Amino acid sequence: QVQLVESGGGLVQPGGSLRLSCAPSGNVFSIDVMGWYRQAPGKQRELVASITNSGRTNYGDSVKGRFTISRDNAKNTVFLQMSSLQPEDTATYYCNAMMKMYSFSRYYSNSWGQGTQVTVSS
Repeated sequence: QVQLVESGGGLVQPGGSLRLSCAPSGNVFSIDVMGWYRQAPGKQRELVASITNSGRTNYGDSVKGRFTISRDNAKNTVFLQMSSLQPEDTATYYCNAMMKMYSFSRYYSNSWGQGTQVTVSS
């Protein structure tokens, strides 16, 4: 079964930057929207940013102007460049994608990665 695999999380000081990456573990036919969500302890999962296959982006209010989402359609990879990180950005970040596994697939399936931890602390 194809899964989404994230990388790039870690520990960073306030004001620092990190870049997250996510791609499927195997071949897929097509991907529509890709995005990043995050969940901090005791809080609900929230949208960080999303991007369509045509490049249209959407950001959560708390990250506008600090985070940038992009994707490489040829490699089915989505990136999240995070700058000016603050302690409140500490969370597990999850990759999400709407994927069709095969050309004959009727619907896009909503898939999630396992999550990567981002900790912002001095």
